[in-house]
Amino acid sequence: MNHEYLPVMTLAVFLVALLYSSVGHAGASGYIAVMALFSLPTTTIKPTALVLNVAVACIASYQFWRAGFFRWRLFWPFALASIPCAYLGGYINLPTHLFKMLIGVALLVAALRFLIKPAEDVQLQPPPLPTALATGGGLGLLAGLTGTGGGIFLTPLMLLLRWAGTKTVAATSAAFILVNSSAGLAGNLSSTKNLPIVAGPLLAAAVTGGTLGSYLGSRSFSAAAIKRLLAAVLTLAGGKLLLT
Repeated sequence: MNHEYLPVMTLAVFLVALLYSSVGHAGASGYIAVMALFSLPTTTIKPTALVLNVAVACIASYQFWRAGFFRWRLFWPFALASIPCAYLGGYINLPTHLFKMLIGVALLVAALRFLIKPAEDVQLQPPPLPTALATGGGLGLLAGLTGTGGGIFLTPLMLLLRWAGTKTVAATSAAFILVNSSAGLAGNLSSTKNLPIVAGPLLAAAVTGGTLGSYLGSRSFSAAAIKRLLAAVLTLAGGKLLLT
């Protein structure tokens, strides 16, 4: 890592963690973008992003759980199917350009919908068990392949299909990211047998930003504000996926 750029990279990681964690995300797609911008090797980017993701997802999960928005009955079917699939996706190292293009477009479309008119939390209905299992499995595999936690895909899907309220979705996504990032990291380490050294300032910045962002998201921000922030996050992530 070029220490000349470390202060700027550290600030960027802090801002990514702050923004993403406020909507229940951990920021992997943002960390990937930051590290790619500073030309870190691809063998370093994926596991490093997952390490930062695990740290921030732990904090965000705790904050949203403590605020009373986590629902175990909603979460467990997604996690049950996603964990082994995320491990498999983390183990596999193959080109994901097509995945990135398709998902990037989908994220931008979802962002546009939230920017135009954030949906109201009305007529909410949790998904049937088979649907939740299939969704968790598919998104877990995609999370492992792309080096993210999968929340960037799960959150807009849950909101658009009205499976839960905004802050409950954020709480579910935070926990979903935690288990998938952990499984994806384990799969990656099993495949590469190598864990790049994560610079202390980057991890400290992610933890600090994640703590502040998740606290604000779980306690201070309104549902409408979270959806506006989510639109910004989806735009950043979608643009990043399309441009890299």
